[in-house]
Amino acid sequence: MAGCRSWLLCLTVCAVSFFEANAEIKVTIPVGKLFTYELLREYFQNDFEPLSKLYAGRLYDDPMIFKCNQQSFPDLPEWLRFTQRHPYDNGFLYGTPTAPGKTIIEIFAINKRSYEAARHILVIKATAEKILPYEAEFFIKLREIEKVLPSSVQDEIKHDLQKLWDTEELEIVNITNALDRGGRVPLPLAGHFEGVYVKVASEQYFSDCLLRVLTAEHEKQCTAGAKVKVPGECNFCSIPSNCITWCKTELFDLTKQATAPPAPPVGSGILEDGGDFNPPESPPSRDFFPDYIVTVIVPLFLAIILCLLLAYVMFGRREGVMKRNARTNQIQLYHHHTIHGNTDELRNMAGQRSSASPLSTLPMFNSRTLDRAPLRGDSPSIPLILAQHDPYSDTLPRK
Repeated sequence: MAGCRSWLLCLTVCAVSFFEANAEIKVTIPVGKLFTYELLREYFQNDFEPLSKLYAGRLYDDPMIFKCNQQSFPDLPEWLRFTQRHPYDNGFLYGTPTAPGKTIIEIFAINKRSYEAARHILVIKATAEKILPYEAEFFIKLREIEKVLPSSVQDEIKHDLQKLWDTEELEIVNITNALDRGGRVPLPLAGHFEGVYVKVASEQYFSDCLLRVLTAEHEKQCTAGAKVKVPGECNFCSIPSNCITWCKTELFDLTKQATAPPAPPVGSGILEDGGDFNPPESPPSRDFFPDYIVTVIVPLFLAIILCLLLAYVMFGRREGVMKRNARTNQIQLYHHHTIHGNTDELRNMAGQRSSASPLSTLPMFNSRTLDRAPLRGDSPSIPLILAQHDPYSDTLPRK
């Protein structure tokens, strides 16, 4: 029994590996018709956790982001677009091929929980088909692009437009986000939508309701910004969110379009003989001395004036050391010199640890004669500098 389970496990792993290596999806669509392909998260979830559902009974709902590009190219082809609103939403590839051919799209799914990646190949083969001659484009204001791309919603919109066109032979040829057409980003509030443009085509000519768009009265109402009055027989909006905006409705009659102008004839590539080459005359001479004065002499003169002004401010306005000392009070000047002398003495002592104590730390001394003064006793009331032994004592204030 254990052997059977191991063989079953090996076969399952081999099958999963085989299908992952050959995950190629082929789709055939006609040119000029809308192509939509939904990237289902559940489908890619099986690639990330293939055995958890069979044996462990666990079902993951991981957030995923999809990256799509044309094979060997960094981006999608011009006619194909991709949208995914949130990592918990499915992605959509949509667009309308314009020319027959084969397009290979690489789809990468990245699991935001485990950061695993899966790669699938989508092969789109566009085949040539007759283009329908009559087209009409409608603007649906209360819709967003990812809400319109599911097939069920497209059927609802198509059913309403079939009644409006009065024909069953109607095909959706294109769906475009309003933001891609220059629309404004709506506010992130309830009731505000981006809006989508839906283009449909048919072999039958436009109905009377659609031809009202071409009338002068309709254009006048839309230009004035007034609400367009829609007759009751032309209102086929079964779901309010699928109602169209009449002022943005456009009709296209491809049978009346002007043909492209013929291409210009291709010549031999050799210019005709036009005679000898006559070079233009040399321009008249010009005097550049005024320009030299304006660009060189004037700035140089201003620079010299600024330098002289700065030199006068820096050097001519200074009073000098002797003049400053003459204006300074002698006791203040003497105190200043004493501080400098004590500072130099302390610096000299810092280099010689075995030197004697500084004189400034003695109880009383004469800074000029370096002699101790005969004191009756050390007291904080006795001045540090004795006036009777100081040559500057004459300048000290006396009581």
